[in-house]
Amino acid sequence: MQRVCVASTNPVKLAGVKGAFEKMFPEQEYEFVTAKAPSGVSDQPMGDDETLLGAKNRASNARKMVPDCDFYCGLEGGCTLEENDRMQCFAWIVIQDCDGKQEGVARTGMFYLPPKVVELVKDGLELGHANDKVFKKNGSKQQGGAVGLLTNNTVTRQYYYEQTIVLALIPFFNQDLYPVSLK
Repeated sequence: MQRVCVASTNPVKLAGVKGAFEKMFPEQEYEFVTAKAPSGVSDQPMGDDETLLGAKNRASNARKMVPDCDFYCGLEGGCTLEENDRMQCFAWIVIQDCDGKQEGVARTGMFYLPPKVVELVKDGLELGHANDKVFKKNGSKQQGGAVGLLTNNTVTRQYYYEQTIVLALIPFFNQDLYPVSLK
C-alpha cells in the first residue's frame, strides 16, 4: 500500500487528490494522510510565480513533516489582477515523490472573479473569506469554493482540482517518457 500525503487539511483538496490517484492508478491501494504544511507565501497568493512557489513549498514541507509517504501533493490557489481590474482565479498543483527528485506540476484553468469579490481581495481579504462575504456563505473554501459558487456547483472545487491533479500525475504514470524530473 502506498501512502499519499496531501499538504493541507482541507477536505476538498484531500478528496480531489484521492479521486485523481484512484482514477490514474485504479489497481493500486492507497492510504491518504494530511499535513497542515505551510506554503511560505501570503495567505492570498497573487500571480503565477507566488502561487506555484506556495504549492512547491507545501509539498516539500509536507515531506519534512510526514517523511514516510510515497507522494506529496501541494495545492495552492491564487489570483492575478489584470490592468483592467479584472481578477483571474486559478491553482497550481505540485506532486513530488518520496525524495523530491521526481515532480509533476500542472495549473488549473482560470476564470474571472466578480467585481465585488475582486474589491474585497484587493483590500486584503483572502479569496475564501471574500466569497463567504459576497455569497453569504460560511466556509465555502472547504466546500465548492469560488468555482462552485459561480457555476452553481456544476464545477465543484473538488472536480476543478481533481482534473489538474490527474495532469500533474502524468510523469508518474508515464515514467518511461519522463525519466528525469521537470524541475
